[in-house]
Amino acid sequence: MAGSAGRKAIRAVVIVIGVFVILAIGLYGPATLVGPLPPATATLLETSADAGVTGTPTLPTTGASALVADGSDQVLATAGLPEAVPIGGSAKVITALVVLDAKPMEAGSPGGSVTVSREDYDGFVRYISESARAVPFIAGETWTQREMLQAALLGSSNNHADALARWAFGSIEGYLAAADAWLAERGLTSVELVDATGLDEGDVGTASDLALITALAFAEPAIAEVMAQDGAKLTGGRAVENLSSYLPDLGYLGLSRSYTDQAGICFLFALEVPVAGADETVTLYGALLREPDWETVDTDLETLASTAATTIRQTPVIAEGQPFVTYTTAWGETAQGVARSTETRMLWVTSPLEYRVDAEELSTASAGRDVGSVTVSTPDGDVTVLLELDARLGDPGPMWRLGNPVPVITAFIDSRTD
Repeated sequence: MAGSAGRKAIRAVVIVIGVFVILAIGLYGPATLVGPLPPATATLLETSADAGVTGTPTLPTTGASALVADGSDQVLATAGLPEAVPIGGSAKVITALVVLDAKPMEAGSPGGSVTVSREDYDGFVRYISESARAVPFIAGETWTQREMLQAALLGSSNNHADALARWAFGSIEGYLAAADAWLAERGLTSVELVDATGLDEGDVGTASDLALITALAFAEPAIAEVMAQDGAKLTGGRAVENLSSYLPDLGYLGLSRSYTDQAGICFLFALEVPVAGADETVTLYGALLREPDWETVDTDLETLASTAATTIRQTPVIAEGQPFVTYTTAWGETAQGVARSTETRMLWVTSPLEYRVDAEELSTASAGRDVGSVTVSTPDGDVTVLLELDARLGDPGPMWRLGNPVPVITAFIDSRTD
């Protein structure tokens, strides 16, 4: 009986062990053969792009200067003083922009009617006595808004800048409050104004902000139409010449050209630049502030125009097929995440560009699948391109699955806990 009992006990143990083995095999097989695979290791590649140029446009070392490319809200280059400096007659451009924001008008249209007030006329008399720029008008006259802009921008008329500000906002104080809000809304925080003309040394701003303002002004059709004129005939048989025009043969279109003792020579401009190696041009917008004399201005503008023409070009910042991430599976297959398309930007930067890669997690995938994106920061803003897999990452097959229980079971458990 004792032997029979012992055999029964051994049989029970064998049955229990057998059950566990069968259960283990039953779980292990499906877990390894049809369960998820461990994710491939994603390794970001060291990637940089050379802008492919040998230098940058030469900006003046005197004063303060900055450039912005057409269609961009980023400053491409600066030189000289980085802090806010007196801006002189450049302030009239801000006056025109703020007035047009409140009193819009189409290019070439007369706009609203502006009646010259006694206060406006008294200002004219004062400017004449101070030898400041002033285009004549008399109290009670009616000017069109366009004529007022022509006098203020083409003729740099201080009394017309004041009259526009009072007409649109009721007073110079009302204009200054509106200008502060307009500047703040556009992030032009370095600019501070105390009048509508720029004659006060308290009218200040950085060259960077003034270059951005120049771009905004030329993007305003009413201003661009006025500044394209050589001059204008105004109310009462008066006329003005375009005093902002300067070095047009070099491609410059002036927006504001002024001088005060505090600000020195200030020049806001657009510059049409032929692109190196291409049958096209690009427009740059710039600001030169606190230039000491006209000889220096001429030299600086000639140098800028010539160096810009040889150093700016369309540069691929991301090239189709360019690799940014390598995927390596636990079973030894590799594939790369490469750019789907080419993106070019107008550049003259010489430092490497910075890339940010967003790579998806994957285990197996077919060639051509989207696997994330790459973003490069350029002076013209961020550029993002999708990444695709350049080769297939296939299933390793049952033998690898059964022979590598740790990574397979780990992936199986992770899939149940996610």
